[in-house]
Amino acid sequence: MRTLYVVTHPEATHHVGGVVGGWHDSRLTPAGVRAAAALARSLRARIPADAGVELYASDLRRTARTAEEVSALLGVRPVLDPRLREKSYGEAEGKPQEWLDRRSVPPPKSGERMDHDEGVAGAETKAAWARRVYAATEAILRSPCAHQIVVTHGGSLTFVVACWIGMPVGSAGYAAFRAPAGSITTLYEDDYFHNRQVVGLGETPDRPG
Repeated sequence: MRTLYVVTHPEATHHVGGVVGGWHDSRLTPAGVRAAAALARSLRARIPADAGVELYASDLRRTARTAEEVSALLGVRPVLDPRLREKSYGEAEGKPQEWLDRRSVPPPKSGERMDHDEGVAGAETKAAWARRVYAATEAILRSPCAHQIVVTHGGSLTFVVACWIGMPVGSAGYAAFRAPAGSITTLYEDDYFHNRQVVGLGETPDRPG
């Protein structure tokens, strides 16, 4: 039996500032820190006190700070992994969101979608983004620990879930699992059939999904 809790970091300064996130290393706002503490309490309530737990997080400040709250309450040291970062938006990072919106080129409705970079210089393609998040998730799943927590970003959540259900990375061009900032997605694998379920998507401490 395994339960994987995927946490999306709560409100960060790039949200309130209206700038592009990606690898732009924004911090949690005071409201975000309070929300991270609420997420930690919610996880503590879900995981038995005597259970072994592993904690992984993107190394950006907003996710690492969220993981600190979880670490303090669950007594487990986070492993920071840059492969769990959000998509890199290249030259758009830290610029006003409207700057990116004016220049961004959406992927084609059909055909090759994974090699698309949105037309922004230095931005990752969806394929490169997916491959690194898959690699991080696969490494986490090689551990036999029954309770694992991954603190990541709203966009990268899609590829954690896609990897979890065994979707080939090349087939993830249309995949999108949406969850709000400051939420928990619960993934469960039984120990008989080893089927993998998406039990709850984007649950927040004050609004179960």
